[in-house]
Amino acid sequence: MKIVVAPDSFKGNLTALEVAEFIEAGIKQADKDIEVIKIPAADGGEGTVEAIVAATGGKIIKQRVHGPFMEEMDSFFGISGDGKTAVIEMAACSGIMLVKKEELNPLYTTTYGVGELILAARNLGCRKINLGIGGSVTNDGGMGMAQALGYKFYDGQNKLLGQGGKYLCEVAGIDSSGFIKEIDGIEIITACDVNNPLYGPNGAAYIYGPQKGADAETIEFLDQGLRHFAEVIKRDLGKDIADIPGSGAAGGLGGGLLAFLNNARLCSGIDMVISSCNFEEAVRNCDLLITGEGRTDSQTANGKVVAGLAKVAEKCGVPVVCLSGSLMEGYQKIYEHGVDAAFSNIIAPMTLEEAIRSSPQMLTQASYSIARLMLKIYSRAKAKKS
Repeated sequence: MKIVVAPDSFKGNLTALEVAEFIEAGIKQADKDIEVIKIPAADGGEGTVEAIVAATGGKIIKQRVHGPFMEEMDSFFGISGDGKTAVIEMAACSGIMLVKKEELNPLYTTTYGVGELILAARNLGCRKINLGIGGSVTNDGGMGMAQALGYKFYDGQNKLLGQGGKYLCEVAGIDSSGFIKEIDGIEIITACDVNNPLYGPNGAAYIYGPQKGADAETIEFLDQGLRHFAEVIKRDLGKDIADIPGSGAAGGLGGGLLAFLNNARLCSGIDMVISSCNFEEAVRNCDLLITGEGRTDSQTANGKVVAGLAKVAEKCGVPVVCLSGSLMEGYQKIYEHGVDAAFSNIIAPMTLEEAIRSSPQMLTQASYSIARLMLKIYSRAKAKKS
């Protein structure tokens, strides 16, 4: 019997790889001869690098870059097993988890480090980059990323501008002569699961600015900055990014990638991971898919890891079990997206802290029970055939 184990992370508790390993341990307790294929999954946010590196037998590359406030910091990206594809999380250099709550200010944060990671991947010979842009702390429209790759931005007095969302309103001209042209030879697939336009009531500043530390006045200023920035991009680069779905993702980085890189495109995060990990090939001939996440609720069905993987398994005729930390109101919606059964690993009334602490043991126990049931079904099916 073959079981594919492809969970998302249990955020704030276990990485996707750790979850997969505990589930595997339970399966092996039931029968050590069951073949287990572990594919740690993610949707383009935190954990995407680890997921794709683990699935492809790749490696993590340490890289010194500039952080959210242009401070030097240690970051990382991944390289696939064949050495041809890089995997980058913008959160690793421009992420909200890198900034203390009291220091959040999207006027000053930058995506400069994202450009540096792209350049580092290019210098290692990568011809494709999978870029996850979840968890950002920025609202600079990708200006910082472009600056790291050689673009220059000038104000009305022909003065070179610095980094951060506060400069968007001041951009009077864009000089692309210093852009590193070799970057255009790299395919950049960007995981983007939001449809927000660049600016306006549903744009980057109004929807995501508050969580990045922006008050009402700052939000309006940043929104006007993104509007102005889009106009200059259209005039100087001939690209209209304002209303493209997803252009407002990550503080406008989604739009900036389309504006400044000629070979970039936006796609669903889970679709990117499915493709990168050859998930369909792995699940096609297995007997069961076990997936899961820290919390399954009504939102899980909206393009998240569990629903995305289950849809592929359903197409292949493979049964799917969702094993999660908790099942919340509305979780039953996942039954409409290929999941056949859903379980929480909680075994008794307990506090959140106790549940987090006990997750490894509970995941192992739950997967042991699931494997025992599958063995019984499998053996009866074989007996009937014979």
